[in-house]
Amino acid sequence: MGNVELSSRVEYALLALLELASRHPKESPLTVNEITAFQEIPERYLDQILAVLRRAGIVQSLRGAKGGYLLAKEPWQITLLEVFSTLEGSGSDQTQKVSESATIEKTAVLEIWQEAQQASWGVLEKYTLQDLCEQRDVRKQANPMYYI
Repeated sequence: MGNVELSSRVEYALLALLELASRHPKESPLTVNEITAFQEIPERYLDQILAVLRRAGIVQSLRGAKGGYLLAKEPWQITLLEVFSTLEGSGSDQTQKVSESATIEKTAVLEIWQEAQQASWGVLEKYTLQDLCEQRDVRKQANPMYYI
């Protein structure tokens, strides 16, 4: 899964998913244009990101005049880790293996690094899209002026 960095891909995906989650479970899909009107996401990126999320079964798309995107499951069923690994690839390939020739010191450093990595994934796995929505709502109530 590589380093747990907040790439713009992951950030845009989470912002778009937050928008979709705020409309959930109403059956009115959001178009790419509507999502970019609410969140500052470049449109060409959003198309690609939504396509990846759709293939992963996180969102679904509806065709036609009233078409657009909907969440494919409940907000509490989508973990931030799932979104992260969908967009950034699923880790094991990038985890550095301790090679046979590694020094004791190098091994010690790598093992701690891997533990830190795992802890980060644990945090991302603990939070869902639902949690993200709730955190946003709490902030909106605390700071209403910010959103005008």
